Amino acid sequence: MFDKKTIIKGVSFMNYTYKNALLPPMERTLNLLSLMTLEEKVGQMMQISYNMVNVTEAEQWVKNKFAGSFLHALGDNADRLQELALSTRLGIPLMFGIDAIHGHALLNGATVFPSQLAMSCSFNPSLVESAGRVTAREVSADGLHWTFSPLLCIGRDTRWGRINETFGEDPYLIGLLASAIIKGYQGKNLSDPGSILACAKHYIAYGESTGAKDAYDTEVTLRKVREVFLPPFKKAVEVGCATFMTGYQSIDGTPMTANKKMLKDILKDELGFDGFVVTDWNNTGSLVDKQKVSPDISDASKKAIESGNDMIMNTNDFYGATLKLVQEGKVSETLIDDAVKRILNIKFKMGLFDAKKRRGYISTDVIASKEHQEINLELTRESIVLLENKNNTLPLNNIKKIAVIGPNADSIQAQFGDWTFFSHPDPNPEAVPNFEYYTMLRGIRELAESKNIEVTYHKGCDIMDKEDIDIEGAVKACEDADVIIAVVGDCLAMNGEFKDRATLDMPGSQQELLEQLKKLNKPLAVVLVNGKPLSIPWIAQNADAVVETFNSGTLGGKALADILFGEFNPCGKLSISFPYHSGQTPVYYNHLPGWHSPKYADLSTAEPLYSFGYGLSYTSYKYSNLTLSKTSCSSKDTITVSVDVTNIGKCDGTEIVQLYVNDVISSVMTPVKELKGFEKVQINAGETKNVSITLSVSDFSIVDADEKYVVEPGDFEIMVGPDSRDASLLKEVLTVF
Repeated sequence: MFDKKTIIKGVSFMNYTYKNALLPPMERTLNLLSLMTLEEKVGQMMQISYNMVNVTEAEQWVKNKFAGSFLHALGDNADRLQELALSTRLGIPLMFGIDAIHGHALLNGATVFPSQLAMSCSFNPSLVESAGRVTAREVSADGLHWTFSPLLCIGRDTRWGRINETFGEDPYLIGLLASAIIKGYQGKNLSDPGSILACAKHYIAYGESTGAKDAYDTEVTLRKVREVFLPPFKKAVEVGCATFMTGYQSIDGTPMTANKKMLKDILKDELGFDGFVVTDWNNTGSLVDKQKVSPDISDASKKAIESGNDMIMNTNDFYGATLKLVQEGKVSETLIDDAVKRILNIKFKMGLFDAKKRRGYISTDVIASKEHQEINLELTRESIVLLENKNNTLPLNNIKKIAVIGPNADSIQAQFGDWTFFSHPDPNPEAVPNFEYYTMLRGIRELAESKNIEVTYHKGCDIMDKEDIDIEGAVKACEDADVIIAVVGDCLAMNGEFKDRATLDMPGSQQELLEQLKKLNKPLAVVLVNGKPLSIPWIAQNADAVVETFNSGTLGGKALADILFGEFNPCGKLSISFPYHSGQTPVYYNHLPGWHSPKYADLSTAEPLYSFGYGLSYTSYKYSNLTLSKTSCSSKDTITVSVDVTNIGKCDGTEIVQLYVNDVISSVMTPVKELKGFEKVQINAGETKNVSITLSVSDFSIVDADEKYVVEPGDFEIMVGPDSRDASLLKEVLTVF
């Protein structure tokens, strides 16, 4: 075996063992790294946005600067770039990334799942994992390798424009569902044909930015980061998430891209993350022109490298600046080597040098296949939450005519939400879907017609267009209807990056539309199509039924119709709380105690309008006989919590049994309650099921004033029930010694 270069009788032999697919990934990585020039190494750290350069520039980045990755390059464009990469001196393949956030939705024709916020209301890790697996297959079939998902930010201030991308407000639920979708994306082995890289983002506390201002400063302490925001990312590391993405924002004035403590010391050294870190869009450049902590790109590049970033997204000047920094001895080449080693090791692990070099390793027949749509429908049904159902307005029966009213009744854009081909990589609101989809109107109309029920439709008003209003026409359309289904909410223009909101009130003329419909004295069911919780106390009080769908994807209308007509008993629960008023935000269930006032002086209650974990069914459940396997134990013990749940209604249903814990007295303030477990249980009418949830007492740990994780002795309230409200929960006390 030769070393990097051996001279025998004047002949030079290079050791290309990295091409041997039988060798371990790290051995291949180290061999390839030893053969690379500085230019080739720095090139591997570059991720180029295909839609931000012309074709010639893209090709130059591959041939002359050895770029390691592209994002938003699809189909033939990606194929052409890959062939160029494979023809370079060392033939290092490109890694193609895509924002497949809720399905491979940037591809017109692929499966579009409910948004992360919607799917989290299913409380179903198994189905969320299946959604990840479906997405991975479809992304792989398109010749791509990497999704910038899941988002692990905690959705607490619902004015934030990216709330729709979160798994809600609870760190435990976020960590569980993020772990599930990561497993779905990455499969059993990264080298499998249908596996892609997951990316845990945005590291860290990005969604907590002050005033819900996207990419702004996050005013939190390191203790708070460890206590609240780090646990979901820790779970992502534990399940082997291959990549992490840094947040746009700063923490206490230090931009994440320049935060060595968070990136290198905690993520890589303490948690043992062995994948690679990619910056978000132009984070390195933002150190200069937005956050003003670097005078130029040279200083910004140095900070980014030394802080622990491995791949640089869309800061193309990083390449030249870094070459110069290393050549002048201002940055050690060993830091470059560490970053490139991480990138190459992942490329070898995922089979990019072998079977997955070129598109075609998985058939395009999987895209939007029947199997994938069945999974999508199942998840969509379980993601929908019934918030109100007065006088058993739903399910619909004994009716002859339905009036479907509202701007979101027939709007697939509003239903899809952000991160689809309508919005990315370049805005294309006029795009025409080239696949079958179900708006709310279509779903209702088809199922109604199968039952010989007439359906009439009127838009009533537009959400953004103040001139597109015909409330009088909408009212007239309801004249001889037996029930009105008003489909309202928000739209794409009010969700996503650059779209933080100051008020969560119902936008446009929708409130006036609803009030006029209410005057007809007909049963009024309000269906919400929205990217975030809205402030809807009038709807809660005046509507006969309220159904929350969030952004429900391709089959939202079909799933909604199944629920409205009783073909499916709703079982979703809110993963995020609804405020009464915008000024009440942030309002979340796991808040700290100690507020001097019981409520705002000008608001009737301090509680949310709808709380985390809340959701109704067409049946009812009674909880009883809460028992603990032990009433006292050590911090190293495990206990079993059991409760009887009886379906006291007339139809079968599925209940999400939730377990919360309160550390009664602790050395630092702790939340009034925290979710520590749940079980999703099918219970037939009249049946009682004993539901058991296992608790590790080590999960009761807090982060003390010295930033240490400890379980302190004392009493812990163990609470079980259908949602997070105190009145809904049975309670027992566990003493830890």
